[in-house]
Amino acid sequence: MEQCHFAVLVVGAGASGLGAAIRLGQAGVDDLAVLEKAGSLGGTWRDNTYPGCACDVPSALYSYSFAPNPEWTRAFAGQAEIRAYLADTASRFGVTSKIRYGVEVTRAQWNPRESIWELETTRGPYSARVLVAGTGPWHEPLIPDLPGLGDFPGEVFHSARWNHDYDLSGKRVAVIGTGASAVQFVPRIVPSVGRLHLFQRTAQWVLPKPDHHVPGVERFLLRRFPALQRALRSAEYGAMETLGFGFRHPWLLRQVQKIGLAHLRLAVRDPALRRALTPDYTLGCKRLLMSNTYYRSLTQSHVDVHATAVRSVSGSRVLGADGSSADVDAIIFGTGFHILDMPVSSRVFDGDGRSLDDHWKGSPQAYAGTTVAGFPNLFLLLGPSLGTGHSSAFMILEAQLRHTVSAVTRTLSAEGAVLSVRPEAQEAFNAEVQAALPGTVYQSGGCSSYYTDVNGRNSFSWPFSTGRLRSQVGAFDEADYEVVSEKQGWNTVSHSQPGGQSHSQHRP
Repeated sequence: MEQCHFAVLVVGAGASGLGAAIRLGQAGVDDLAVLEKAGSLGGTWRDNTYPGCACDVPSALYSYSFAPNPEWTRAFAGQAEIRAYLADTASRFGVTSKIRYGVEVTRAQWNPRESIWELETTRGPYSARVLVAGTGPWHEPLIPDLPGLGDFPGEVFHSARWNHDYDLSGKRVAVIGTGASAVQFVPRIVPSVGRLHLFQRTAQWVLPKPDHHVPGVERFLLRRFPALQRALRSAEYGAMETLGFGFRHPWLLRQVQKIGLAHLRLAVRDPALRRALTPDYTLGCKRLLMSNTYYRSLTQSHVDVHATAVRSVSGSRVLGADGSSADVDAIIFGTGFHILDMPVSSRVFDGDGRSLDDHWKGSPQAYAGTTVAGFPNLFLLLGPSLGTGHSSAFMILEAQLRHTVSAVTRTLSAEGAVLSVRPEAQEAFNAEVQAALPGTVYQSGGCSSYYTDVNGRNSFSWPFSTGRLRSQVGAFDEADYEVVSEKQGWNTVSHSQPGGQSHSQHRP
């Protein structure tokens, strides 16, 4: 089969991949394709269709800054509306025609002789000078390896692969996991199930959600006066940043968690249930959750909260680590995703045939969360060490896209150019991040979370302000890269100098 070649290939047609295609197109990069394994765009907002699925960041922030949406009908938009927004934005910016559906990348390897990325896909070979991975961390569902699960006679599915054909009415249902998705779908299914058994390994902090319907007159004003929309976005950003200040000063979050305790007290009158739902760590140590209905749904007479991890499954019985058990007809996992062991890392290989997994050994690292030493002309979106506990993924993404677009256009400006981040620049960036993390709630809050990798290292979180993220990650500093253009017969190698200056050496 003939190889399809492009200047740039973007993998994934979710928010990251679409944003990359739009911004690169605006920078004049037309020789580009987006490879999407599914049959439609949307990424995690296509895959997650569970009842109650919505964003937990205000809608005005959960969008591209260059494509504001005055039509959100709720302060915190639901899944269908977010997916529609992504589709409309892709169409308005002319990137829909760039997407090739049903193309799953099974392997991508750098060819150092030709200075290109060579991809094996389910639709034949592709190649490109530049590869942008927009696959994201909220992609592949994480299902625990429970003994006996394979022999369970009933229905089993993950929240990200919701089986809408299975009628939960009157059924005995076990929900395993109490993360962000469970907090949203549990209140929606409680009214219809016969009995619900919630297995909670760790109690979660759940704050009230300031959600509301956005009336038509407000949407009209936002549409008519774009300055109002910018003001709303700025106000919401400021509010979230105030909360973010607490993530770097945990004593403040211990004051905020009093709101969570009051919220719990008002909703749950039973002292024993309230004790089971009361966290023993500082708010913010795990992902921040918001709901106005979650606690109340757990007080229903046909709901049992098992404050324990699940040990195994025996026949139709789910067995808790504390000895409790439940006979059920269905098991629903709300156990999150492969965040730090992203599937893409086992499919992307350097010029020597070593994968990202081989390099990382369980602890993902990148320079500015975006480029990886040893992997030329590769850009990771929503990569390691950029996660925040309070702000929008779009903010992180757009900072990375400024960096990526600058780097890609620099690379494409010279024939056969190869851009590689210097290992010492990557090491310095990660050392700075790791040195700052112990002072944050992510490290000092007294919990275990998906922020921590298999080696006990926090490879997920950004320990500084989002303002610093936007400036530091968004800046493409050529001094931190080596740029080589072999086909022009010369190499340009940039070196950093004291004081942040750089110079180039031209080699014959």
